[in-house]
Amino acid sequence: MKPVIKSFFAAASLAVLASSVQAQDATSLEGLLEQVKKNRVSEARINDQREAEFRSERADKQALLRKAQSELKAEQDRGDRLQKQFAENDETLNEKAAELDQATGQLGEMFGVVRQAASEANGRISTSIVSAQYPGRSEFLAEMSEESKGLPNMKELEDLWFALQTEMTAGGQVVRFNTEVVNLDGGSTEQEVVRVGTFNLVSDEGYLTYDTENNVVQPLGRQPDGYIVDSAEELVSTTTGVVPFYADPSQGAILGLLKRKATWEERYHAGGPVGYTITIMLVIGLLIGIYKLVTLSIAKGKINSQLKNPGNPSTGNPLGRVLTVYKENKGADAENLELKLDEAILRELPSIESGINIIKIFAAIAPLLGLLGTVLGMIETFQTITLFGTGDPRIMAGSISMALVTTAQGIIAALPLILMHSIVASRSKSIVHILDEQTAGIVAAHTEAERV
Repeated sequence: MKPVIKSFFAAASLAVLASSVQAQDATSLEGLLEQVKKNRVSEARINDQREAEFRSERADKQALLRKAQSELKAEQDRGDRLQKQFAENDETLNEKAAELDQATGQLGEMFGVVRQAASEANGRISTSIVSAQYPGRSEFLAEMSEESKGLPNMKELEDLWFALQTEMTAGGQVVRFNTEVVNLDGGSTEQEVVRVGTFNLVSDEGYLTYDTENNVVQPLGRQPDGYIVDSAEELVSTTTGVVPFYADPSQGAILGLLKRKATWEERYHAGGPVGYTITIMLVIGLLIGIYKLVTLSIAKGKINSQLKNPGNPSTGNPLGRVLTVYKENKGADAENLELKLDEAILRELPSIESGINIIKIFAAIAPLLGLLGTVLGMIETFQTITLFGTGDPRIMAGSISMALVTTAQGIIAALPLILMHSIVASRSKSIVHILDEQTAGIVAAHTEAERV
């Protein structure tokens, strides 16, 4: 290292000298030539000095090279020893594995069956509603079913047996237990829950479901029909005896389908504007029919009262008004009297028969509107098929619902309207029949009196 430092200082001094000469003599060509000669001599001297230094350091470099070669040889020998040791260890492991297989014999196959049974039990127990009552019971089954070189011990075999036995026993029990129920609004409450075997969980709110991903109990998004929920509530409130109950043998799959089942309200709204029009016609027709039934019943009662006292006619009922006309025209001949009475009856008919034809018209129009909704729904269905094809039937479900629901609404509206029209028309005809009958009797009696 010291020779290198000396050569560095010598080169620096020569460079300073050359720069001073250059500053003094570079003003002429002769000075420049002299400067080049001096620099050549200086560089030759420096190169000789460097060469001498390199020769002096050659012995040190040879020593370093011999040391590195010695270390390389040592590492190569160590690598050979480790490779030999690895081969010996691998051979030992193979021998031990063969000894283990020979020692276990047929137990290896049995343990494979145990792992398979543990895997199947884990899949069943982790999704069972019994886990809502006994949380965390499938964790050891998940560890036991994993592939590993270790063999299950007696405790693990006993735990597997207990887990399977517990699941089978719980499948035939109806038990109560308290657990946290997550409400649909996000809150949670501690509730008493009734577990029916491995089929259903019920509470005062109706049917519950067990979320296997989050390990929580929560109500169904939509409860089934009312009579089914009533059986669940009766089961919760009963402590002894036999209670009829609607169980889901699919362990929640059928209840999940019921969540997507359309309610009557949703089916009604599927009819759209056509369905609303049919409903309005039905309501108006029924209101008219009820009004006519009330008024005609009142008129019929007054007519019956008038029949008991024909000699004292009252203008508050149709028959009394007809009898009043007879009383006022007793002196007329039979032909003129008959015309007067017919005229009186004709004056009563509009008030008796008013509104009846409207009910009849509504009863005839309602099915036609339902047919119109069917046609519109099918047109929309074909437009949907044109745009999106027939790959997903759910895309066409809305249009088909409109087509079918409006038809049903039209028929449903027509049936009570036809019945109402028949009742009201029959009541009005009975009143008109009484008027005709009394008029005919009056005319006959008057004619006979004239002959006498």
